[in-house]
Amino acid sequence: MTRLQTLPVSLQKSIQNRSLLKVISGLNNFNPESVFRISKAAGFGGADLLDIACEPKLVELAVEASNIPVCVSSVEPRLFPEAVKAGASMIEIGNFDSFYPDGRFFSADEVLSLAVESRRLLPEVFLSVTVPHILPLDSQAQLALDLVERGVDLIQTEGGTTSHPISPGTLGLIEKASPTLAATFAISSALKESRYDFPVISASGLSEVTLPMAISMGANGVGIGSAVNKLNTELAMIATVKGLRKALDSFQLLTEVNQ
Repeated sequence: MTRLQTLPVSLQKSIQNRSLLKVISGLNNFNPESVFRISKAAGFGGADLLDIACEPKLVELAVEASNIPVCVSSVEPRLFPEAVKAGASMIEIGNFDSFYPDGRFFSADEVLSLAVESRRLLPEVFLSVTVPHILPLDSQAQLALDLVERGVDLIQTEGGTTSHPISPGTLGLIEKASPTLAATFAISSALKESRYDFPVISASGLSEVTLPMAISMGANGVGIGSAVNKLNTELAMIATVKGLRKALDSFQLLTEVNQ
């Protein structure tokens, strides 16, 4: 059995069908009320996966509120085992965006070390790792290849939080997503060239406009954070997740029709 097969069947299918929608509550969001609202919105809105901070009680709360698989994110591998015991389906190193404003940056060697330690602690658990977007694109691609060789199961991109669009409307949304889209293409292309059939999640700075672009760039799915978790009401969160789900499903349907 592969580690992919340890995931819930619904999650396996969404990865294989390149239609995964992940809602991210935030690596440093330990507020139970906030996580609860985001979890409910993810479940009601039709997300496939919920990504939360690595804390066992939050895992239990999120599983109950969302009724969808939960991923826990951290940069401290020692925290993962208890979260998995609490019900997390997968673990993730990153996302690193929240650290940059404080001047905390992660090198390729540090990310590799965190991945190796996580794999040592939990050899049978599905492991995702974020590739820091502060690295040049060729270095991001090389890090992705190195991570795969060390037993990582999924690569995630980032980049939207440091993008500064200058245009309004649709063009601005595309500008916002451009670092993430570029990383998605560079990483997925490098994996294919090395003959790795390996899933990539495009995350950070995406919107309904740019979700289809991320899939076209080679992603198996998308991760959405601030577009949902910064909203003030649960109703607005649910509506946004539903809109994202519709945009992703519409693109998948169009792709199938054109094949």
